[in-house]
This record gives sequence, structure tokens and C-alpha cells, in this order.
Amino acid sequence: MKASSSLARLSEPALRQRRQGLAKLLPPSTEILRGSLVERYVTCGNPVCRCAKGERHGPIWYLTVTLGPGRTTGGIVPDENVAQVRNWIENYHKLKDDLEKISEINRELLRRERAKQRKRKTKD
Repeated sequence: MKASSSLARLSEPALRQRRQGLAKLLPPSTEILRGSLVERYVTCGNPVCRCAKGERHGPIWYLTVTLGPGRTTGGIVPDENVAQVRNWIENYHKLKDDLEKISEINRELLRRERAKQRKRKTKD
């Protein structure tokens, strides 16, 4: 891992400071949404409607969320909520990425602590 090798070069106080900085930048936990926002154009099925001639209705925004293998859920997102939903989804991805970075720092700190303990045992 590239990140791990760069973390190995940092001092312990620098690692702790980086971890705190990342934690402060995490988005608010109330503004997180896992899923995908999908823009759709649909036909209504009315044979005399403009959509029957190829001019579909839309865009209609859908939120889709995968619940497990072969299981999804979702619903229509009103136009006035699209920007908010987009922001919440971006926050989810940022949170996930930043938590992974914090986890890498914690693994490096644990690795160093273990190395210190081994060094102490060999001195005794």
C-alpha cells in the first residue's frame, strides 16, 4: 500500500495530528446517504401521449440502494430534493474514504506500539 509506506515515515505526533484533522473534516452524521441517484425518462403507456411517439417523460430521479445480493430498494426523489440527496451521497463516499484513512493511521500506530512492546521485552 502506498499510504502505509508514507505513514511509516511520519512521526507518531504527526500521525495523531493527521488523524484528528481527518476526524474534524468528517461530514455530519445526519447528512449521510448510501445509494445511487439515477436519472430516468419513462413512458406512461397512454397510446395518445407524446411519450408514445418517443418524447419520454422526465427526468425523473430515483434513489436506489442495494440491500444485499439481488435485493434493491429505492424511490422517486422530488426535483427539489435532488441537490440535497446528491450532497448526502457525496458525504457518504467522503465519510467512507476518510474512515479508511483513519483506520490506516490507527493500524500504523498499533504496529508501532507492538514494536515498542517487543523492544521492551528483549531488553528485560
